[in-house]
Amino acid sequence: MGSYLISKIGYALLTLIGVVTVIFMLFTILPGDPAQMMLGQNETKEQLENVKKKYGFDKPISAQYLYYLNDLAPVSFHSTNPDDFSHYDKEKYTGFDLLEIGDKVIVFKFPYLRESFQKNGKKVSEVIKETLPNTAILAVLAISIAIILGVLLGIISALTKDRWPDKIIQLLSTLGMSVPSFFSAIIFAWLFGYVLREYTNLNMTGSLYEVDDFGEGSYIQWKNLLLPSVVLGIRPLAVVTQLMRNSLLEVMSHDYIRTAKAKGLSTFDVIRKHALRNALNPVVTAVSGWFASMLAGAVFVEYIFGWNGLGKEIVNALNTLDLPVIMGSVLVIATMFILINIFVDIIYGWLDPRIRT
Repeated sequence: MGSYLISKIGYALLTLIGVVTVIFMLFTILPGDPAQMMLGQNETKEQLENVKKKYGFDKPISAQYLYYLNDLAPVSFHSTNPDDFSHYDKEKYTGFDLLEIGDKVIVFKFPYLRESFQKNGKKVSEVIKETLPNTAILAVLAISIAIILGVLLGIISALTKDRWPDKIIQLLSTLGMSVPSFFSAIIFAWLFGYVLREYTNLNMTGSLYEVDDFGEGSYIQWKNLLLPSVVLGIRPLAVVTQLMRNSLLEVMSHDYIRTAKAKGLSTFDVIRKHALRNALNPVVTAVSGWFASMLAGAVFVEYIFGWNGLGKEIVNALNTLDLPVIMGSVLVIATMFILINIFVDIIYGWLDPRIRT
């Protein structure tokens, strides 16, 4: 198990380095001059030079890349010279000094994701800290709905194979996988938040926190969580249902299941004690991918429902060309995707010891 875990961590680190490289190249080389994007059309030559010097845009691409890696690394190297772009500014970095050699200092710190171009120099980490919890709450509820209903519907579908309950569930699953999330979001918002609002008491748009009309601060509005979480959970629900059905049908055809039935165990006991654990292997793998992708896939759903999460923040950053926010958000999502996959691989190896070998 130890070598299996080490190999997975090593693979994850290589993947993360690749992701960082792609993100940097994509948002540094392709968009054009980031300094001009920040200042707009009324910039002066002096303003452009000052911005380029402040953010290191006047450096070669290779140097910018190394500086970016240095900012992201938990152990980084900095200069004590205030005029150097890589100097150690304790207001920017959150950490402490490990070792100082001449005019260089080695620092242990949290990854530094730079500062927003459009939010008056606000740290990207603070922007993500304010929005990521809302997206996480949305994703957790959506995947919970998908897992609970998907496993139940998959079991029902397998037990009623080729009969009318199975055919209805298969039809709904196919429809759920076919319809894009943004289209489902529009339909659900219009139908349940506008047409049927008298009965549902749901809003077309709204976030987790709403401002009190009397100026007494914000309060949690849980009902705004229902529609976006259901919409976000439709596609993984359909996938989990199909996987659970097919996996359970395969497991139920094995010899040890027939032996359990021959011993007089009921269908419920056979599924609970023998079939369910093995049938869940592909479901666990699929759920990991869907949960991680929800953090990125929530972009359209959050924007349509006005949910103040990381997805909506990414859309706003794209509209304003706020490159550090885009890069930091994508990097955080990619990192979470990798960590979740490692965690699920460990669970998968525990469920099926053959995977470790």
